[in-house]
Amino acid sequence: MWDDAFPSFLIGLREGLEAGLIVSILVATLVRAEARSRLPQVWTGVLAAIAVAMSFGAVLTFTAASMPQTAQEAFGGTLSVIAVAFVTAMVFWMRRSARNLSSELKQKVTGALAMGSGMLVLTSFLAVGREGLETALFLWTTAQAAGESAGPLTGAAIGLVLAAGLCWGLYRRVLKINLTKFFTATGVVLIVIAAGVLGYGLRDLQEGGVLPGRTAYAVDLAGSIDAGSWYSTLVQGVFNLMPTMTWLQVVAYVGYLVVVMTLFVRGVRATAPKPKPEPAERPAAEAPAGPRPRTGRRPAWVIPTAVVAVPAVIAGLAVALGRPKPAGDQTVAVSETDCGKGFTAPAPGRQTFRMHNTGRQASEVYLVDPSTNAVYGEIEGLAPGTTRDLVATVAGGTYAWRCVPASGRAVTSKPVTVRGGGAAKPVTPVSEQDLAGPLKAYKAYVGHGLDTLVGQTGTLRRDIEGGHLDKARTDWLTAHRTYASLGAAYGTFEDFDKKIDGRADGLPGGEHDKDFTGFLRLEYGLWHGQSAKELTGPARQLDTDAAGLRKAFPSQDFDPGDLPLRAHEILENTLQFELTGDTDEGSGTNLATADANLTGTRELLTVLEPLLTSRSPLLLPTVDADIDRVRKLLDAAHDGDHWTPVEKLPAAGRQRLDGATGQLLEDLAPVPDLLEIRKSA
Repeated sequence: MWDDAFPSFLIGLREGLEAGLIVSILVATLVRAEARSRLPQVWTGVLAAIAVAMSFGAVLTFTAASMPQTAQEAFGGTLSVIAVAFVTAMVFWMRRSARNLSSELKQKVTGALAMGSGMLVLTSFLAVGREGLETALFLWTTAQAAGESAGPLTGAAIGLVLAAGLCWGLYRRVLKINLTKFFTATGVVLIVIAAGVLGYGLRDLQEGGVLPGRTAYAVDLAGSIDAGSWYSTLVQGVFNLMPTMTWLQVVAYVGYLVVVMTLFVRGVRATAPKPKPEPAERPAAEAPAGPRPRTGRRPAWVIPTAVVAVPAVIAGLAVALGRPKPAGDQTVAVSETDCGKGFTAPAPGRQTFRMHNTGRQASEVYLVDPSTNAVYGEIEGLAPGTTRDLVATVAGGTYAWRCVPASGRAVTSKPVTVRGGGAAKPVTPVSEQDLAGPLKAYKAYVGHGLDTLVGQTGTLRRDIEGGHLDKARTDWLTAHRTYASLGAAYGTFEDFDKKIDGRADGLPGGEHDKDFTGFLRLEYGLWHGQSAKELTGPARQLDTDAAGLRKAFPSQDFDPGDLPLRAHEILENTLQFELTGDTDEGSGTNLATADANLTGTRELLTVLEPLLTSRSPLLLPTVDADIDRVRKLLDAAHDGDHWTPVEKLPAAGRQRLDGATGQLLEDLAPVPDLLEIRKSA
């Protein structure tokens, strides 16, 4: 967690020390001016600054959470760039102002004493508030980069506590720190960290569609660097440098670092060294104590409570008003006869609709453009009597509700027109007819593969019958790879899949059970010293089952809606079984099977390409890059016909392969939703 915590620790330490020094100087000035009675006013201003900073952080967090994913990316990227600007300005300001900070603040306090309590509260609030807002913004951006890690908050807390301790020591003259050197050294480190935050922010803006070049990679080391290793997580957490970076990220990172670091270092040399710091014990210029605060007018706790409560209430209102609101005063009703009752034209933007099923059947619910059937939002399986929220972004256009009961015809509500701007990205619906062409092409691919498979299982059978077990091991792998490339995931080939490639798990006799058949049964025997006589029966059975599958496949029921699912499910099986070594029966060729699964997935994507490209143009380029990355890792694990067993992969190599496959699965996840068949009428 330290890799995520360090940047926040440094900002917490530095900003905390800056704010703490300011408070120390304010307090010391009042004490030396014999105005201790005015100290509560300083603490009130400090408390108000802290409350505003925390409220600002809460508004950022909850505002972002209520946005669509692309809007979150754009929002986070924009604030990351702003945070870099603030941190850069803070670094240069402190470099210039550190030596004169004390005298400037003393002058302000002297003036505030003569102007009343409100001015002293305002002086301390403004002096500390800037540091607080900078801290909140920078912590929010680093927390966004760290995802769910608690590192940023932990690091910031440690830094602030340490800063408070240092300030107390400096105030009590227990510690002596060369503050000029401290702020110079931390400034250098913060510039490096800020360069990474800038790159991360620009990447968010690319992901959000604000900036171009999302897939224009200048650096792509994901295939050769383990993203989960300690050194990789350290570099990513501290410097926000990723194994894969676009040209925009790289140019911005290098440009910022070169320009800002050069200016900072030149400025340090130009201003060093100046007059000696003012001794801590030198008394401040006597200032008039000012009028004593009147007592008896109000309890002492009223103002501190108010300065904390007011920002919190304002932040709460901002969060509440910024959250999506129901589209109207009434819940939108759903039933098999009446769909969309209570639906009124919503305002443009992100909206939450409360959908209540008043009918007797479960129903699918879609928010659609009735002229094109494009889908803006959906709820699957809304049960009778239940209410669920549907969140969707609407823009100018025409909208209607479509309710599809479990049995019966779809019902579409009366359309409403939304006026205004904005942009909404609907999903173009897919029909069975749309998938008919890809399904035909894929079935032709599988049919051709089954023809090849039958020839290969026949060769394997003859090897074993002739006692040529060494040749049988080679031909076994060839045939098994052919079968694995056909996409046999989740019962694609009905009962034949269990016969041809079923595992021994769950069978009473395990590998020795009479019902254990197919490729894995032969694998166990070929790599565990069984004789040709023992293996002849299983080899003949496999050949028979392969021929049976080839004959049955043209008439097997293949739901067109299952085709997009295979694009994700094949590699889901790969990650679950092959990359864990769970299906290895002795050959150590799980990675060869994974490579064949990758071939099957790419073939599926090829037949689905026209539908996917029209709905999500950036999806396939991203997935293709992921597939190439996984294939390179697999290619590195074999030499000719020899494949490295999964359990013998180096730990770092195995982590890289698992991580790259997981990323591929994540990028494939939208395919089933994009190509889901939705009933239109």
